[in-house]
Amino acid sequence: MIFISKHIIPKGFSGLTLYPFIFLKREDLKGDPVLINHEKIHLKQQLELLIIFFYFFYFLEWFIRLLIYRRASKAYNNLSFEREAYQNEHNLEYISTRKRWAFLSYL
Repeated sequence: MIFISKHIIPKGFSGLTLYPFIFLKREDLKGDPVLINHEKIHLKQQLELLIIFFYFFYFLEWFIRLLIYRRASKAYNNLSFEREAYQNEHNLEYISTRKRWAFLSYL
């Protein structure tokens, strides 16, 4: 389910996925297949990790990468979950061909 809420989305982001919902900053972003695909990749990741473990590992990895890179944006861009989503967001068939635990290859 897709919702529009500019209040939930952090500055500098267009979308956010909190299983089972995708939140977008603006209505017109519903028509952006690349953004929607990116967020659907996150839905798959969240399901694989039974949702709660996804958030635990996401923030744990972000914190570790923050210690390494010393910048929040650099830490975010180097998260395995985000790297998988960004590298495959243009492949609109990715969800159907994605292998289980694919994010692990981006660690």
